[in-house]
Amino acid sequence: MASSSQPDLTDGIDYWSSQPASLDGVLGGFGTGSLPRVDALGSRLFLLHLFPELSTVDSALKPIGKPHLSHRIRALDVGAGIGRVTADVLLFLVSDVLLLEPVTPFVQEALARARHAAATPQRNWLRASRSTYECYRVGYSPEKPLEDVDSGFDVIWCQWCLGHLNDAQLVEFFRRSHAALRKKDKGKSLIVVKENVCSDAADGGPKSSFDDQDSSLTRSDSAWKAVFTQAGLRLVREQVQEGLPEGLYTVKMYALR
Repeated sequence: MASSSQPDLTDGIDYWSSQPASLDGVLGGFGTGSLPRVDALGSRLFLLHLFPELSTVDSALKPIGKPHLSHRIRALDVGAGIGRVTADVLLFLVSDVLLLEPVTPFVQEALARARHAAATPQRNWLRASRSTYECYRVGYSPEKPLEDVDSGFDVIWCQWCLGHLNDAQLVEFFRRSHAALRKKDKGKSLIVVKENVCSDAADGGPKSSFDDQDSSLTRSDSAWKAVFTQAGLRLVREQVQEGLPEGLYTVKMYALR
């Protein structure tokens, strides 16, 4: 790899703990422009192409008469921050979301946003702890034990957070994530990675760029694919996120099984 420096997860958490727990804070100053909406719409369409059953209306992605899913769809939002992806992407498409976030101020802000969202008719976020909380749509009061709680996830969504892991940690993370997918439907369940990518090396090989400010790596497309291969994952779809402001890294979405 081109970078001689490696990310340190503790340093990364310390950096993000010093940033504002706001849309602008988690998006590097781009929270008030077009980026949040463009990003969310791109993510929803990407997921719908892979999982057309999630569409709530008949469309080109979900033909008329296609049967409804027989179980509730569970998603894991990795590096969830203040709950932006859960609120703007996942809860429009799936039944239940579990958020994973290690930065305490972000968790507190996400919980505050969740309580505010509870007053809306679309969704309700019910349970919280320091680093995770579970979200359910309004009108669903799960019995305990939850019927699907041990059945795995249908979608594991990872966005703008995996650069804080080195390659060995990332391979282990992907292997554990694959094991956490819904076991009775491994052919449909998937992992989505949405991350910045830098250019490949001159020979087309993998390359990375280290940011010592937040202790993270930006990997090239080849570098991401090399890690996917090491983890034993199969790439089923990839797409560049269009419409983002100029001057930013290219952002790519990868769907993996």
